[in-house]
Amino acid sequence: MPEAPAVVRSTSRARWRAQLLIVLGLSLGQSAVYSVVQLLDKATRAPLAEGTSTLNRSLSSREYFDLAYQLLDILFALVPVALVLYFVWDTVARQVAPGGAALPWTTPFTRLGLDAARPARDGLWGVGLFLAIGIPSLGLYWAGRALGITTAIIPSALDAHWWTVPVLVLSALRHAVLEEVIVVAFLLGWLRRLGWGPAAAVAASAVLRGSYHLYQGIGPFVGNVVMGIVFALVYRKYGRVMPLVIAHALLDIVAFVGFSLAGRAMGLG
Repeated sequence: MPEAPAVVRSTSRARWRAQLLIVLGLSLGQSAVYSVVQLLDKATRAPLAEGTSTLNRSLSSREYFDLAYQLLDILFALVPVALVLYFVWDTVARQVAPGGAALPWTTPFTRLGLDAARPARDGLWGVGLFLAIGIPSLGLYWAGRALGITTAIIPSALDAHWWTVPVLVLSALRHAVLEEVIVVAFLLGWLRRLGWGPAAAVAASAVLRGSYHLYQGIGPFVGNVVMGIVFALVYRKYGRVMPLVIAHALLDIVAFVGFSLAGRAMGLG
């Protein structure tokens, strides 16, 4: 006897909800919880303006072990992205066209717009978002420092090695792919499947993005919420995550590599 449509929908929603909670628990949702605790820890020790937040730390005093740890950290941080791609593939594979016919197969990369199908357009949008977000972000950072609600952010504390800049670039790409795929493409898509409206889904995406930056202070939280709203709206309009990945990667590369090279030029590295 065929399963009733209402039961099918209920089962699907339960599966989508479980998938969403698993991905967030393994990645940025977990980071958000830790970030809140870290903020409380810093705020109860001293004023936030006296605190520091280091984004890329050395993981060993031995050069090549540090390199190995850095690469392993980047690699395993992307496992939740692989899980997202699997869930997208599995969900698409379960769908059927009206009448029971199978839908044309598409890769999860194509489904999320995480491919090179439109390099020129994605690149232009990525650079535009980078410029639109980057300059205001600096202003918010300095305003937060002046108001005493933002810690001093150290983008890189890696020692100066031949591999430092390439590893910082890879770290920037890791953050860009992880955050944009999960907090925008996956979260918005799965919240829509769970019946959330557009405004609520965009707000959830933006607040989550701000929450896992709370360890840096209130200023970065506000800045990342604004960034999250812009990125979510762009994704909803164009349905491609690649421009967001490009913009985010450029932001982090400039911050990580620029700080590292500046420190080296001043003899700090």
